[in-house]
Formats: sequence, structure tokens, C-alpha cells
Amino acid sequence: MIIIGGGLGGLSTGAYARMNGYRTRVFEMHELPGGCCTGWDRGDFTFDACVSWLLGNGPGNEMHQIWLELGALQGKEMRHFDVFNTIRGADGRVVHFYCDPDRLEAHLLELSPADARRIRSFCAGLRRFITCLPAYPFLKPVGLMTRRERWRMLAGFVPYLNLFRTSMSVLMSEYSTRFEDPLLREAFNYILYEKQPNFPVLPFFFQMAAQYLRSAGVPEGGSLELARSVEQRYLRLGGEITYNAMVEEILVKDDRAIGVRLSDGSEHFADLVVSACDGPATFLKLLDGRYLEGEYETLYRKTLHEPGMIFPGYVSVFLGLRRPYPDAVPTTTHLLDEATAARLTGLQHPSLNVQFRSRLYPELSPRDTSVIYATYFSDTAPWRDLAEGPERLTRPRRGADLHTLPVKRGKAYTLAKRAVRDTVVDFLEELHPGLKASVAVKDVATPLTQIRYTGSFEGTFLGWQPFVESGEAMEELVKRNGPVLPGLENFYLSGVWATTGGLIRAAAAGRQVMQFICRDDGIDFRAETDTSAPPPTHVDIAVGPYV
Repeated sequence: MIIIGGGLGGLSTGAYARMNGYRTRVFEMHELPGGCCTGWDRGDFTFDACVSWLLGNGPGNEMHQIWLELGALQGKEMRHFDVFNTIRGADGRVVHFYCDPDRLEAHLLELSPADARRIRSFCAGLRRFITCLPAYPFLKPVGLMTRRERWRMLAGFVPYLNLFRTSMSVLMSEYSTRFEDPLLREAFNYILYEKQPNFPVLPFFFQMAAQYLRSAGVPEGGSLELARSVEQRYLRLGGEITYNAMVEEILVKDDRAIGVRLSDGSEHFADLVVSACDGPATFLKLLDGRYLEGEYETLYRKTLHEPGMIFPGYVSVFLGLRRPYPDAVPTTTHLLDEATAARLTGLQHPSLNVQFRSRLYPELSPRDTSVIYATYFSDTAPWRDLAEGPERLTRPRRGADLHTLPVKRGKAYTLAKRAVRDTVVDFLEELHPGLKASVAVKDVATPLTQIRYTGSFEGTFLGWQPFVESGEAMEELVKRNGPVLPGLENFYLSGVWATTGGLIRAAAAGRQVMQFICRDDGIDFRAETDTSAPPPTHVDIAVGPYV
């Protein structure tokens, strides 16, 4: 089996393939594992660019089982916080979204007694979701469930059908308008850090319930170490991975995928090819649009380009500070005034999520220092309009072709990045006097940075948006046909483009694609927990002395 892409989806696919006896080789264009799940060093600081919460990092659910099978958490400390996010209005008022529905209800009632009925209703829904979350299925795709398994799954959710119906039928953007308090009307949209206009209420319940159940915290070591742990699990199982290897074509003969051709011209052959890289690039470039027919063609040639069908890209500002901020709130979404918002290129919504990343990962910077990670959803087009030259360029370095090296993008692009950085620093200086003088290291990443490192379509981190036409169409196609492309045999799709959601979905996609492959090959699927390191430990962290 050849697997294209060494992100979590590709590494997961490889690990489960090895558990089931398949010989595997992963080709990854970067020199690091993880794809979007990554970080990088700047001087003494490590800038972690991904995990702000990891679904399944605590026990009591099927998500956790997947991470243990992949060796992602063993030997590490799992950190669990009692506040999911803090939202600060432009007027300085603050709301803390506690994971505990009792604390959340008391806090919100204190902020807005006039919204008592709506507050109690939301917290009652969160309590109900906390009770049903452990039963949420992740281990087996619905498309492979027997009729009895489907009935058993549905029976487990019968007591919660009304909760699912009501929380799926109302968008949070509409639900939030019911509050009288102006801060709450805005704040509920930003519980998940950024505004998600197409999200119903259900995913807000899901994430907060997971954190209450100690299953949406962060793993010691951060994103790149998480990816390295899965990579090492894959290698211990006997898998092979080749870095700095960019696939340029999927080789096809007699309507069968037979291998790949790399950018250096070399060809590699296999019985099976699994693409765990960018979905549009897979179908439109690596396969040159062949086999895209019917609903698949509509999805990748039309729906893909409609507004809101994929997750947007990010602009990220990293600051390494020479002083500690031990009492800083780990995560705050700031609602911005018009003047500040206007200075942030590509900004989709007038907000800025600011994390004192050292509260999550103190091991990623020296003692008595801090790391700030400030992000916002960004359109790609404004950055592309400012940039010059290619978005990614292959160049030789140290005897090998490298595909993710920096490229010159021109003065206008550089000045826009600097303006974003300075705006963020000035904004934070007003909140934390003296911060500006303590900045030792800084870095800015845009959606074009994401494209350069991962080749992702329009700089998206997560591919298809759930709850809209694109994500729902893709999930229905996988349920009906499996993660395949009809008409092309021995080819499968894995990773975020074969599902919807974050890292746990990418990891689960690797497990599930192997379940389909095992079915097609007539063998029983196997998986086992990694026992090479001790189980993870868990620690609860209070965000602040809030009532």
C-alpha cells in the first residue's frame, strides 16, 4: 500500500494498515510528520500551530480508544481546563464559558438576569449532552454497520432524540439573537474561538460536554509531539515513510490505481493507493480529473468553490515574550472595534482569539517566558492579491529536493504581515502594559503559509465544512460507496477530506478506511492499544478564581 501524505490521516491509515498485515509506505512532501498538526522553533521558543483542544484526550469514549491505538497519548500528561473559552467585548465586559453547566448557569445569570429562561434552557441542554456523549460512535463507520448494529446505535440515542433534533435545527447565529444582553448575543457565537455561521447549536454542546468530561484538553508536548508519537507508533509497527517526497501523479492502468510518480520522476508501484493529502489536488491534479462523474464531479468542480463550503484558513501571530504571565487567561476571543478589525488583512469576522500558549504548553518555552498565539479566520484572496511569485517552489538543499522552503512574496505582502503583527502587539499592549517591550521573537503565518507547507486547498486546515451542502454530500457518498472513487479500483481516500471535523476525525478516518479495505479484501479488521509506554496521566487546571 502506498499512502500519499504524512499528516495524522496518513499516519493513522499506515498504523492501522500495519496492524492488519499490509506492507505500507508513506510519501510526505514535508520533512516533518503531522501536516497541519505541527509547530516550529524560533530561537528558544517553540510556536505550536495546531492543538488548542484535542477531542478524545481523556477516557470514557471511543475517541480516546483511537488515540490509544495510535500511541498518541501514552507517557504524556493530559491537561484539562475548567473554562472552554473567554469572550471579551469591545466595551471590556467578559463572559467565561465554563464547562460545568452549573457554574456556567450561575455566571451567565449574574451577567444577565433578564435572560434567565434562555440561560437555563441552554445549560439544561448541555447537561443532557454530557450524559449522552460517551455513547457517540467513532470506531466503526455507519456504512459498515450491520442492521442490528445500526438499530443498537439508534436505540442508545432514543432518549436524546429531542435534544439532537432541537440542537441540530437551529443555527447558533440565530439562537444567539434570542438573548437580550448584547454581550451574550455576540459571545455565544464565539464559544468555539471563531464565529462559525453555519454551525447549529449541537457542536457547541459537543465540544463543551467533551471538555467537562475531561476529553477535550491538551496533550503534553503539543501538536508536533502528538504527530511524532503517531509517526513512531507507525514505524514501530514496521511501516516506512519517505520525507521530501512530493507525489505528482497517481498511476492508473486499466482503471486500477497501481502506484505514484514523484516530482523527481521516480515511479513507485503498489497494490493499493490511499490518498491522505489534499482532496481537490488528489482528484483534479494527481488524477487529472479522471473518474470525477455525477455527484463527485459536482462536489469537486462546483460545490467546492461556493462560499462557506470549506473551512477557512487562518492568520496566526506568534510572540515569544521574555516575561511570564502565570495568571493570564489561557484563551480569550476579543470582539474588536471597527478600527482594529480594519487593520487585519483578510479578517472574516471582527474578532481575535488570543492564547497565552504557555498556560497550555509550558514546556515549549524557557522558564519565566511566555508564548502568545493570536489567530483569526482569514480569506485567502486578499493575501494572494498582495503576493508575488509562486505559492510553493521545489528547490535543492543539502543534496535533496525540498518542497516547503520559504519563497519571496514581495514587499506588499511583507508589509501586510508586519501591519497585522503590529496591530496585534499594540492591541495586547493596551490590555497588558509592558508586553510590547518584552517581545523577543515574533512570527506571522497566513493562509499562503499553510498552502506552502501542506498544499491544502485555499489554505484550509480542515477541508469540508460540516452541516452544509459540501460536508453532508461527502458524508453521504462515503456512507453509500465507502471512501473511494467509483470507476477507479484499488484507490481509497483518507484524512480530513474523507470526513468532516478536526484531528480526531482525521485519525478516525485512517481507522475507518482500513475497515473498508479489510472488508473489500475479505479479512477481519484488527486494532490494538499501543503498550510501548505507560498510560497517560491527567491533571485539572483552574483557569482563574472566577465565581
